[in-house]
Amino acid sequence: MLQNSARSSALLLILWAAAGSAAAQSVIETDKFDVEKAHVYVAAVQPHRPVRAPNGHATNRVFIYMDDGVMTRREGTGPTQTVMFHRGDVGWIPASTGYVSENTTDRPVRILVVDVKGKPGPRQATRLDPTVVDPRHYAVALDNDQVRVLRIHFEPHDRGNEHEHLLNRVVFNLNDQASGKADDVRMAGAAVHTEENQAGTPADRIAVELK
Repeated sequence: MLQNSARSSALLLILWAAAGSAAAQSVIETDKFDVEKAHVYVAAVQPHRPVRAPNGHATNRVFIYMDDGVMTRREGTGPTQTVMFHRGDVGWIPASTGYVSENTTDRPVRILVVDVKGKPGPRQATRLDPTVVDPRHYAVALDNDQVRVLRIHFEPHDRGNEHEHLLNRVVFNLNDQASGKADDVRMAGAAVHTEENQAGTPADRIAVELK
């Protein structure tokens, strides 16, 4: 009986230590997938716990903000900048030297991070580019030599035009829709297709094309 009690006490101590360690983290990361050109994960930035990264990060990143919030960031010895954002906003975070950032809201803020890897492939073009043949549903939010980020919106019972995707892309659902629940993240490949929202509610997505 004493042995069982001792084991239970030891287990509780281990669990409390693990819980304390998790609670002390500034950022809690949840992996989604890791492919040739991107590592994709959700970073839950805890409130009022500065994130200290003395060595910065070596790769460029796309941020898709999953929550409303306010954060500060200071690069090296430079001035502190304040960033206000809303769910669905997109940011480009270049490779960095040392920095300190902090979530100054009173709750965790989730960010979908697309950590871009490797060099861009050969430049590609198609006459069925979705932003050209269907600009009502597809708009460019960000475009550079490594990624193109598309903002996609369909009204209820709305149908788009046939278009072509030449690049693999990370797709994030901003709300519940036929392709999945809100906050779902998936990889999609090259395709020629026509998209339709058969639901009675709008469908909003963000796609990060990996060049």
